[in-house]
Amino acid sequence: MSAARRLLIPVAVTLCGLAVLLGLGTWQLERKGWKEGLIATLNERTAAAPVALPPPEQWGRLTADNSEFMRVRLRADFRSDDALVYTSGSALRDDVKSLGYFVFAAGRLPGGQHVIVNRGYVKERGYPPQTGPAEIVGYLRWPEGLSWFVPNRDAKADVWYARDHRAIAHVRGWDNLAPFYIEQEAPVPLGGVPHPASLRPNLPNHHLQYALTWYGLALVLVAVFAAWAVDLRRKAAPKSDSAA
Repeated sequence: MSAARRLLIPVAVTLCGLAVLLGLGTWQLERKGWKEGLIATLNERTAAAPVALPPPEQWGRLTADNSEFMRVRLRADFRSDDALVYTSGSALRDDVKSLGYFVFAAGRLPGGQHVIVNRGYVKERGYPPQTGPAEIVGYLRWPEGLSWFVPNRDAKADVWYARDHRAIAHVRGWDNLAPFYIEQEAPVPLGGVPHPASLRPNLPNHHLQYALTWYGLALVLVAVFAAWAVDLRRKAAPKSDSAA
């Protein structure tokens, strides 16, 4: 078999691998631009002055893409049947670095709709109830997706493991529900429990490193193929006769 024919399949495989690696590197650069835009948007929303909670007729137009982390203010009347959501720490709050719970409660708006509010963090199950009317400042949030590996709820302990206000509302019987929940920022109650706080989105952005890794692997692939091809041609070249 000639050297050219022996190169045919390796060339095809190398070109396919090169296309995949270059494609992955380019995709990571695109993700880098997207992540930078997302970080800028979230920083802008969390730093903005709070606005009045949009009325219920506008809720259908609110999405995680266009409204998550928007700061809002509202007045709601809170009932006493809270729900505890387990947490092992928070990437969005500097003060939540250990095991504990977030206290989710239903706030009834003047029009009868319910908005679920994460009223803050507690280390223990016992805490003073925060009921009655309250003026709240907080951030719009959307529910977490469920995991195959973590249960949504421990019914026996009455503890939730996902911040999914819809599932909590279904069990608690909270109806006429907003599609979002609110992460309370203020006010901090007397005694400081449950403890709300400001959010500081800190999204990792390592996409440039990932892109350089994929491009580097593409360069290595080309170098390895070139070295193999040169060696193959050297071995296939006719050897000159030894001097008489």
